[in-house]
Amino acid sequence: MLKLQPYTICWLLILTPAAKVSAQLTVFNVSSSTITDKRKISVQQQFEVQDEIESSTTLTYGLGKKWEVGLNLINLDYNIKERSIETNDSTTVTPFAPLLLANAQKVFELNNVLSIGLGAVAGTNLTSSHTGKFVFYSYANLLASAGDQDRYQFAAGPYLSNHRYLSDGPYYGFQCAMDAGIFYKKLHLLADWISGTNQKGKLSIGIEVFLTQRLPLSLGWQRSNQDGSQGAVIQLTFLPQ
Repeated sequence: MLKLQPYTICWLLILTPAAKVSAQLTVFNVSSSTITDKRKISVQQQFEVQDEIESSTTLTYGLGKKWEVGLNLINLDYNIKERSIETNDSTTVTPFAPLLLANAQKVFELNNVLSIGLGAVAGTNLTSSHTGKFVFYSYANLLASAGDQDRYQFAAGPYLSNHRYLSDGPYYGFQCAMDAGIFYKKLHLLADWISGTNQKGKLSIGIEVFLTQRLPLSLGWQRSNQDGSQGAVIQLTFLPQ
């Protein structure tokens, strides 16, 4: 039986006939490369739950002309057993934590079918014991969508980062994402994947339920590329009108 690797599936999805993309800030861990409207604010809060609870908060502000900027507070890790916030500013066995980052993204529309999104987050760790050290994650996404009201949306492309952000392992690779509106703006199927055996490399699959038109709640399952460990992800997004 033919077995398809995750990156093969991603490229099959991205080459599906499509139209203009319009989605949330991220699917789970991969940016959808959707730009927040001019003078509007989008906010996203995510919790990844395994041996610890990892909090990630993203805020974006639309500048117009397919530009957005914002802030991220990520890798805010709560150790459940020790009941404490974990910090790291000295080893790349795990990602540096917590991190305060600036984000920026620009989308270029190629035609009615495809767009390219270029984005990055960059900043430093927040610790008191050492001077902050530079971390970054950058990516380029090929974007597409299909169906009435752009209900099937896809993004895929390469990423480049550093070990302080990713942990030990490959510092470049491939990412892809899918957002399928089975019942549009009511119930969506979500999936994304980041390649590599670093700690950010993982597969995420789940659903998105729209509590209101502006407040989707995403629930998912995650599997690490590194060791096969599994966990849950919960994500709440606030979308501007």
